[in-house]
Amino acid sequence: MKKIVRFAKKHYHSIRVASFFLLTAFLILYMLPREGKFRYEFQRGRPWMHETLIAPFNFPIYKSEAELNAERDSLLEGFRHYFRHDSLVYDSIIKSFEGYLDSNIAVFTGVASRDFRNQDEGSVTGADNFFTVAEDFSAYSKRLLNDIYNRGIIEPGETADRIVAAQEPIIVVRNNIGERTPADGFFRQKTAYEFLTANIDNWIETELSDKPRAFEGFFYTLDFSGFIHPNLTYDQSMTERVRQSLLDEMSHARGMVQAGERIVSRGDLITGDVYRILESLKREYEAKVSGANVNLVLLGQLILVFSLIIVLYLFLYNFRREILKDIRMTLFILFLLLLMVFVSMMTIRYSTVNFYLVPFAIVAIIMRTFFDERLALFAHTIILLLIGFFAPNSFEFVFLNFIAGIVAIFSLTNLYRRSKLFLTAGIIFLTYSTLYFGIAVIQERSIASIEYMNFAWFGGNGLLVLITYPLLYIFEKSFGFISDATLMELSDTNQPLLRKLAEEAPGTFQHSIQVANLAEAAIFEIGGNPLLVRTGALYHDIGKMSDPGYFIENQTSGYNPHDELDFEESAQKIISHVPKGVEMAKKHNLPEQIIDFIRTHHGTTRVQYFYRSYLKEYPNDEVDLQKYTYPGPKPFSRETAVLMMADSVEAASRSLKKTDVESIDNLVESIINSQVGEEQFTDTDITFRDITIIKDIYKNKLRNIYHARVEYPE
Repeated sequence: MKKIVRFAKKHYHSIRVASFFLLTAFLILYMLPREGKFRYEFQRGRPWMHETLIAPFNFPIYKSEAELNAERDSLLEGFRHYFRHDSLVYDSIIKSFEGYLDSNIAVFTGVASRDFRNQDEGSVTGADNFFTVAEDFSAYSKRLLNDIYNRGIIEPGETADRIVAAQEPIIVVRNNIGERTPADGFFRQKTAYEFLTANIDNWIETELSDKPRAFEGFFYTLDFSGFIHPNLTYDQSMTERVRQSLLDEMSHARGMVQAGERIVSRGDLITGDVYRILESLKREYEAKVSGANVNLVLLGQLILVFSLIIVLYLFLYNFRREILKDIRMTLFILFLLLLMVFVSMMTIRYSTVNFYLVPFAIVAIIMRTFFDERLALFAHTIILLLIGFFAPNSFEFVFLNFIAGIVAIFSLTNLYRRSKLFLTAGIIFLTYSTLYFGIAVIQERSIASIEYMNFAWFGGNGLLVLITYPLLYIFEKSFGFISDATLMELSDTNQPLLRKLAEEAPGTFQHSIQVANLAEAAIFEIGGNPLLVRTGALYHDIGKMSDPGYFIENQTSGYNPHDELDFEESAQKIISHVPKGVEMAKKHNLPEQIIDFIRTHHGTTRVQYFYRSYLKEYPNDEVDLQKYTYPGPKPFSRETAVLMMADSVEAASRSLKKTDVESIDNLVESIINSQVGEEQFTDTDITFRDITIIKDIYKNKLRNIYHARVEYPE
């Protein structure tokens, strides 16, 4: 038991990483559909490359999606929406209308106690048969309302608006009996009101032409807007039931293949009909296998998934071991893998959108941004292989997305330029479209038969690539990464911290700019991230702002505060700019990758000037080396190593009394050889060849800086 505990403590990190890979494999396995796979690969328009295929069982020949869509459209062409007629609305309206008319006539005639229909004509002085006219008007108005409500007033709504705009007939259900009604056979509220008022106005003009003008004025003042209410209500449930019943009657197959019947022989061209039969066999076979041998399917999937996850682990172990040492990086790669598998499985399972819409190139772009091209391509390939086995048209899927991923990786060189991502999205769209057109022409042998809708899906895929920008920001904040866009922002010398450095320690600021130029040129040549090393160089000496006068590049008055300190105190003042710089960087929320440059730009070297001065002054005393040594750590990347060399070389070059070629060359050689001798680069993957190239670059750069100028005549 103790051995197990000791082993677990010793290999704790490795066990954690392995457990994350295992958990990822099991999660992927859980998401995959439990279905078997047809053993044969085939493509329309290509020869059958396998043995002669005999039907193993009876199965229907399923129609293609295009055939089903055409048949579905044909069935639904004459389909109409259902509306229910509510007869109670008319009864309620008539009662309201009678009461409204009675009350208005009572006010007009002054007879409020009795119904005007029972009133004697002569009881109202000067009425001139008003009640007879009112009776006629009432009867006529009711006939109009009856006509309107019999035809029906359709309820406002999105469906009604669409039907009216398209001039479609509808089915009106009265007493559970549906009646087809033409587009002009029903009213909307506006048209019903216009119909009612127009007819009433016409009646008034015709019937009251020889009557007193007061009669005409009375009927014109009546308001009929309150008696127009919808009585045709959209019956969505019935509409959907009838629609579904029509679709249920549609046959999804056209014919049968009998067991033992030859389907295709080796070398036969896979025509459209043969392709449809093979697709039908594949569908039936996978359904039978999935239902009968779920455990075997699970076993096969387990082998495939674990194989690919192990391959990914081995790649990282052999070529990117630093990623396995960093839990954040490991989790990020596994998270991307899980995310893409999840999105793909949801798309396949629910088929809400075309599979071509899923932007697999995003993974390649993100990995290229945070890591490098090789890892981006490998991770992209692993994802495609995982999903390709279950994706429709597996070869086509893997081929299209693999090439699109390669194009995305090599076309996106500078993500901090906003136009670059738009250009990459356009190139991805063109890549998909061109490759798909080539495959479709081979398969269909006809341009007319190509499914051009897929090009729209490719366009949507390209647009979705543009969400890479917000995703990069989210991943930066979540996993502690840093992108080129962030580096561009940080390297802007108008950043508050750099402006403060320029104001409080101008000499240090100028030194940082020169170091940035040297380091950027070197890392560009030997390989690395020039933008990262430039940004790190600009911030590497910010700790000097706490005591700028103690650093010679900021001393302008001739006064040197070190004259008042002993050698140990002076050394500590110089060394302190490293921890103070780290503290200042954290306070201003600089990324860890930039803080690493502050920590490592002196490694574990000594403050040579004060160390040698002490030895010269006190040759017999024992020196406490710790007080003259920077805390480290040593540089651990190509970028931090290059910065360390550039910092020392640039600072030392300022003390040269003679700036000829020989002096500069000797200076660069001695400083960098001294750092190599002190084993400052043992934690980096930098080579002696790289160091030789760096020396040459620094020599040339310093020669250009200190080149001789022509003396102007007085």
